[in-house]
Amino acid sequence: MTPRDRWLAIFAGRPTDRLPTDYWATTEFHDKLKQTLGLTDDESVWQKLGIDRPCFVTTKWKRDHHPTDPQADQWGIRHRAIDYGTGSYNETSHHPLAAATSVREIHDFAWPNPDDFEISPIPATADYRIVVGGHYEPFLLYCAMRGMELAFEDLLLEPEIAAAALGHIFDFCYELNRRIWESGNGKIDIMYLAEDLGAQTGPLFSLAHYRQFILPNQQKMAALAKKFGVRVFYHTDGAAQSFLPDLVNVVGIDLLNPLQWRCPGMERETLVRDYSRRLVFHGGIDNQHTLPFGTPDEVRQEVRDCARIFQSSRWICAPCHNIQNVTPVANVLALYDAVHRLKP
Repeated sequence: MTPRDRWLAIFAGRPTDRLPTDYWATTEFHDKLKQTLGLTDDESVWQKLGIDRPCFVTTKWKRDHHPTDPQADQWGIRHRAIDYGTGSYNETSHHPLAAATSVREIHDFAWPNPDDFEISPIPATADYRIVVGGHYEPFLLYCAMRGMELAFEDLLLEPEIAAAALGHIFDFCYELNRRIWESGNGKIDIMYLAEDLGAQTGPLFSLAHYRQFILPNQQKMAALAKKFGVRVFYHTDGAAQSFLPDLVNVVGIDLLNPLQWRCPGMERETLVRDYSRRLVFHGGIDNQHTLPFGTPDEVRQEVRDCARIFQSSRWICAPCHNIQNVTPVANVLALYDAVHRLKP
């Protein structure tokens, strides 16, 4: 089977020749992995390790900077690289809506226009690999535009400001995603719908606030995707158990990622018991403990444990988030070696 065949079979509940796999990693780790393998391009890595990595339809902003800020991106956000010792992340250094005190200021902001974006063609590997196109993660973006502390405070103290900004984000993403899926002409298989709803030990939102500010537009975006035959890959970190009934029954997600099973309520057995008939599970190999700090044998055992727990489910084996640069390459090689030794 091709990687595409495996993903489609998993979604359809059909048998596969082996367990399907995926891969998420920071740039620093991925460069280290390629160097270790003596490879220079991503496709060679996927082939070498038997990774069923999707290919992507992307967008490109045709402008150089935000209309009101020559240092900012299309959302008016400025970024700077923060070194964390073994790599760096681009962190927000300017929040363009931080000083807003009225809904009028939100409406008057120079919001991006879908007309200013080019959509890439369907990748050449689309017949061989599953195709991902379209993305929606509004509250994360609102945090970057407003500042995280203010963004969460707004849900209680300035709900009209939060609703106005989230409405503009939705309108832009809805139209841009519609154009992406229309341009795909039926060849885009998956979209990434995301919002981190859980922290390490509990929810980031009350269920009431989720249902007020996030759920309705997630439901609309998922419904639009399904009109184009696009499945919904849903990403949420952390302890998000309390939101899963709404995500499954109201939003209608097809796949849950990344399965941080050490978080309360996200235990693998619980997910299988409650959602194995409704969801594809994606991830599950712990990148907070096992991958960075375990031994290769411990990684192999975790792969076997996941395979046993998910044996009656539809599971795509992958790290449960981006592999960090502190992770030994040997542990990642052990992950993919172990999964390929398992029976489907």
